[in-house]
Amino acid sequence: MSLRARPFLFALTALLGCLPLTASAHQPGNSRLLLRASEAGAVELRWDVALADADLALGLDARGNRNGQVDPGEAAAGEAALFAYGLERLHLSAAGRDCPLRARRPIQLTARASGRSLVLRFTADCADAASHDGVALRSALLFDVDPGHRSLLRGQWGEGAAQAGVLTATQPVFTLTAQASAARSVRTYFGEGIRHVLGGWDHLLFLLGLLLPAALRWDGRRWQPLESPRQALRQASVVVTAFTLAHAATLCLAALGMLALPGRWVESAVAASVLFTGLNNLRPQVTRRLWLLAAAFGLIHGSAMAGALLELGLPAQGRVWALLGFNLGVEAAQLGLVLLALPIALALRRWPGYARAILKPGSLLVALAGLIWLLDRALDLGWRLPI
Repeated sequence: MSLRARPFLFALTALLGCLPLTASAHQPGNSRLLLRASEAGAVELRWDVALADADLALGLDARGNRNGQVDPGEAAAGEAALFAYGLERLHLSAAGRDCPLRARRPIQLTARASGRSLVLRFTADCADAASHDGVALRSALLFDVDPGHRSLLRGQWGEGAAQAGVLTATQPVFTLTAQASAARSVRTYFGEGIRHVLGGWDHLLFLLGLLLPAALRWDGRRWQPLESPRQALRQASVVVTAFTLAHAATLCLAALGMLALPGRWVESAVAASVLFTGLNNLRPQVTRRLWLLAAAFGLIHGSAMAGALLELGLPAQGRVWALLGFNLGVEAAQLGLVLLALPIALALRRWPGYARAILKPGSLLVALAGLIWLLDRALDLGWRLPI
């Protein structure tokens, strides 16, 4: 092995070590909570939890045939334990007073696009809710066994507008009020927009692939540094703006039900965009009008983001605020990445080893990740990759 090849392989190995491409036993999951309160204080609570998450919490399969998956019989046998688990970890209160929950049997098994899930229903009486600030729900569901778990909550007070929230280990409380707040909706969806970008390796690596050559130009044979930082800033801003506008457009259309594309096709296309971006840096095929390429891929990424937004639940009323908040969160996360990566690229653009030690291994990482994701999604291999 030549001495010149060693830095390249070392950098590639280090980068691959930072990316969890392989399958893991369990990825942080989502469950759903539906909270409804009448003006008289009657409360209904529904918890939808994936079979895999229920098994993680209570070991349902270990109590049954131990075949590695939960079947309907094992779920039914664990009904009492599941309701006890929910009653122990879900707490309602109004005006500082507890509203004891009651189990509403039986448990139900339902099918979703992401797999089978269990439905548990609870009821409570919160007579003090109507005359005070509402009803507060505190959850400790699955946080001890899965710190990254999120409970996607939708609430409704009487006939009022739907309210949305996300319960996590660090933010376990949601308060359902008589008046839905636009500012609260924007804050909730803003945070989810940031989380979606920062938690999605495919989206991050696609942006990284666009930004790696942001301070360079291809002269037909090799990458050369751009002469001025202003030129690099203009080039990067045009590309990122085109991508942003395109994905914001399709995100809104898909989230509002005006555009519907097959999820498997969209996810495969997102992976293909990551693969192409990495390969285009290694062997440039598109070197002019990169903003058109970014816009085309932005249309695809926007459709994929809409899936995450619909999973969270878009309020029947106040959709504009929810979409605004989610889009602002996505753009804030993207802007943060640009502000982090672009100064580094500008500072190192004249370094002779930039293309060899950073651009090439980084782009190879992007292409390799895109290829793995494309195979997994297009062929439905079920590798449970963390994306």
